[in-house]
Amino acid sequence: MDTEIRSGRGQALWPVPKLFKVLRRGLSPRDLSRDVLAGLTVGVVALPLALAFAIASHVPPERGLFTAIVAGFIISFMGGSRFAVGGPTGAFVVIIAGVVDRHGYQGLVMTTLLAGGMLVIMGLARLGKLIKFIPYPVTTGFTSGIAVLIFFSQLTDFLGMKITQVPAEFIPKLSVLGSSLDRVDPATAGVGLVSLGAILLARRFFPVIPAPVFGVAVGAVTAAAFMLPVDTIGTRFGGIPSSLPAFVPPTLDWASIKALMPDAMTIALLAGIESLLCCVVADGMTGDRHDSSAELVAQGTANIASVLFGGIPATGAIARTVTSIKAGAVSPIAGCVHALVLVAFVLVAAPVASAIPLASLAAVLLVVAYDMSEYRRFARLLKAPRSDVAVLVTTFALTVLIDLTVAVYVGVLLASLLFMRRMSEMTEIGVCRLPASDNLDEAVRMSDISAGGEDSNYAKDSCAIPTEKSAIDDDIQVYEIDGPFFFGIADRFQDILDIVSRKPRVFILDVTHAQTIDSTGINALEGFVKKCKTRGIELYLAGNRGHFMATLQRFGTDSLIGWDHIVDSVAEAVLIASYKKDAPVK
Repeated sequence: MDTEIRSGRGQALWPVPKLFKVLRRGLSPRDLSRDVLAGLTVGVVALPLALAFAIASHVPPERGLFTAIVAGFIISFMGGSRFAVGGPTGAFVVIIAGVVDRHGYQGLVMTTLLAGGMLVIMGLARLGKLIKFIPYPVTTGFTSGIAVLIFFSQLTDFLGMKITQVPAEFIPKLSVLGSSLDRVDPATAGVGLVSLGAILLARRFFPVIPAPVFGVAVGAVTAAAFMLPVDTIGTRFGGIPSSLPAFVPPTLDWASIKALMPDAMTIALLAGIESLLCCVVADGMTGDRHDSSAELVAQGTANIASVLFGGIPATGAIARTVTSIKAGAVSPIAGCVHALVLVAFVLVAAPVASAIPLASLAAVLLVVAYDMSEYRRFARLLKAPRSDVAVLVTTFALTVLIDLTVAVYVGVLLASLLFMRRMSEMTEIGVCRLPASDNLDEAVRMSDISAGGEDSNYAKDSCAIPTEKSAIDDDIQVYEIDGPFFFGIADRFQDILDIVSRKPRVFILDVTHAQTIDSTGINALEGFVKKCKTRGIELYLAGNRGHFMATLQRFGTDSLIGWDHIVDSVAEAVLIASYKKDAPVK
């Protein structure tokens, strides 16, 4: 039975999760066993990452586990991807830490609730495809910037520096780290290097072994075997509670909502981008197709539930998704099992986590930062057009030096402005030349061909936009708009009469190739019509096209121009104008 809730027009109001669709088709016992095995594998991999991301986000480590359990289960249960696995990720570390430092954990709860609500609304409004239009230089810029911030934020734990307070700003942080190199603890640094080496060796030579787990285990064994005095989860946080998270009702107030709204918008945008990117990666590996609307609804619901049960923001995790696919997952059940594996760890083996050295978790995050940096893609983008390079470098610099929220907004705004400039450059405004002929009727016939008549090859050359102005005769001027007539070209269009060398008797505006017009274009066109009337110039609009003319009718611009001055082609306008000129005065 179709479980979609549909509107009167047949469109689903609430997208059906991919899991329900998979179960409707049926799963074999073999497929189910593969999902369970994949879920076990991903659960083991997610354990050290959840702990590390929580600590890096300036919250206790159990909050990372609660996030992976609650959000991870909901993302797989309700999501629009067959393979995506969710939980805490490195993309959120910087912004979560900033919110916690400024507003405390309760501020983070409120921020995430707002972000979750935005994601649900975006999913129900079918805005998933719009998020995919975030320019590649923007996502690469802030992702690489986040990687740099994560890398330097982990050096204190990785090297065992005893620094009481590390500045949040990047440049002051570098200064403090540089002046504190004499405070490096050899034992802690040794454990960190051993863990880092174990992770890299496992990735290189034993890819079947979960590298983060192997690195953390080797670090913990090394610290215990040599009884090294290093900081662990137990010594700093008192261990991890052996109980599941409890529901905590939020406290909301309007003043806090207004203050936290920018951060909430950033979290919603990042969650949307990361989750849909994760789905795209999974689709590319498996040939499946995800439902972006269902995925956004799931992400929003998961984030709301996560903080109501003591967690932090979550999104789709590419590394864990890839691990799940390589482990043989065939359905979202694998992601649900991964969350249940973490439940079992909390209930049974939480005390074991107390012995994990913080240097080992820092080593895990150093590798995560390296993977996030995408330095090869970054370097390759530096060869792109200068506008793309400007967006990339600006977003990266703002992420590192100012704030991730500012970087995302400025990056998207800058990319949008540059895109609009490119679009305006694609729209040509120039004089349209009719084929040379001593016979007006013959010239008009050729012009009709250029507007879509019998000889398409001739048409390409017969009404081209020349580099120099030309006219049909001394009294008739024809200009052509080739491309979208939107606000990006409004100023250029309004200057047409000012650049014409002499005032024509008749001005013909050919909009055959102007596919669309927006309100700013309408305003510019109406201003141009009034300017022509003021100067005693007769204006004709040629190229009566559906969408373009429908917009003119909605705004009432057609009546301003006059229906007898709106014709199907330049040829018709020329004939009317010429015959009016030659008609005897009565």
